[in-house]
This record gives sequence, structure tokens and C-alpha cells, in this order.
Amino acid sequence: MARYAIGDIQGSFSALQRLIAKIWFHPPQDTLWFVGDLVNRGPESLAVLRWVKALGPSAVVVLGNHDLHLLAAAEGLRPLGPEDTFQDVLAAPDRDELLWWLRQQRLLYRENQMLLVHAGLLPQWSAAEAQTLANEVEKVLRGSDYKALLQGMYGSIPCQWSPDLIGMERYRVLVNALTRLRFCTTDGKMDLRHTGPPESAPDGFYPWFDLPNRRSKDTVIVCGHWAALGLRVSDNLLALDSGCVWGHQLSAVCLEDREVFQVPCKSG
Repeated sequence: MARYAIGDIQGSFSALQRLIAKIWFHPPQDTLWFVGDLVNRGPESLAVLRWVKALGPSAVVVLGNHDLHLLAAAEGLRPLGPEDTFQDVLAAPDRDELLWWLRQQRLLYRENQMLLVHAGLLPQWSAAEAQTLANEVEKVLRGSDYKALLQGMYGSIPCQWSPDLIGMERYRVLVNALTRLRFCTTDGKMDLRHTGPPESAPDGFYPWFDLPNRRSKDTVIVCGHWAALGLRVSDNLLALDSGCVWGHQLSAVCLEDREVFQVPCKSG
């Protein structure tokens, strides 16, 4: 039995299938952990969703910002942008089933001393606290008020967490941290505009995982989202967005022994 974490697929189904063949994945004995952004920018979002959904309990999925954007666009709450490529999902006969399944997925998954999340955690949060906060958003996303969440989650204000936040401002900060975070200050103020590599951090900001006061540093965090960071494997971080959709690689890591597997991708 093995667990493999897989980086941002973003509709790159052919690369995913080549990677799956390379790791000799055997369900139901093995499990795949997906870091989010299953869809968008690549050409085969529908095929990715159908395949991952069919895995059933052999897949652990957390949602990324592109997955949430698909849900919002499907409800007519956000217009399609020129770079959006999930029209195949919107036109599919099983779209409602797929979108419902997507809404049931987690924003954070925690197993022993490992935590799966799309982007990262703010320094104020322990792993246990982050799980509790993620559960708040998951409950709304799965409930009858999910459209209000999908409409209100856009924007970068407030840019800092406070336990006193309520309503949509609270949910927006949580969604932004879990699905968009790259850089923040030591007190958790987020810069959600800058997408460059860690060494290009704006003044006063740091990669979220480098903050010395981060309360989750005793947990191994498995994440994606940051293509400019690339593959990074360290004691407490497995960052797996190696830029497949930009023509680089799609990456997987075996969580038992940290062996890395990669396949090349085509851009566009």
C-alpha cells in the first residue's frame, strides 16, 4: 500500500495518465492525493474530473482556486476569462454530477503528521486549527448557501486573518489563504498579487513556509499552486506544482519514501 501526492494537473489528462503509469498505481491498495487545481488552462479538464471522480476512495482531493472558479462560472457568478479552458465541463451531459462531486471535496486534509492543502497556511494557524477553519468553508460549500460563498469569495480584502472576522469576510480570508497564498508577513498579512519565485518576495513579505513563527512547522505540508516555486521536497514541505500547464513537468511524490516521479508536459 502506497500513497502518492500529485501536483497541479490543470486539465492535463494525457500527462496525468503517463504519470500514473510511471508510478505503477494500483487501486484500491494505493491512494492518490491531489493538491488541487484539477482543471483549467489545460485542454482536458473534463477527462481529468471524470477519471479522478471514478477513483472513489482511492483519491483524496483538496480544492484549488481554479476548481472553485469553475464552480462559480458554472453558476453564472463569474464570466469566463480568455484563459479559461473548462468549457468541456460546462457542456458535458454529466456536468451537474461532476460539479456536485467537486463541491463535496475538501479544502484541507490531515492524516497523522501530514496535511494536504492547495496553497498554504497562515503562520497563526496550527495544523489542527487550520483543519477546523477549513471545515467551516467546506460546510458552506456543500450546503444550500454555496452560491453566496462562490460569489463572495473573490477579492483580496481583508488581507489578514482575525478570529473576530465573521460572514463573507471570514470565508474570503480562509479561501484566499488555503487556495491562493504564496507570500505573507510574519503577522499573516497576505500579498495575493505577486506570483514570482521566493527570492522575488515584496519588501516585508516571505514565502509562507519560511516564516520562523509558523505554528504548523511540525507538520509535513503537501501543497501545490506555486509554479514559480517549482518542485521542492524538504523535511516539512512537499511543494508539487512543477508547472505542467506551462510545458514543464507533472510531479508525484511517494509519501512513504519521498521518491519523486515526473513526466514532461506540453504547454497549451
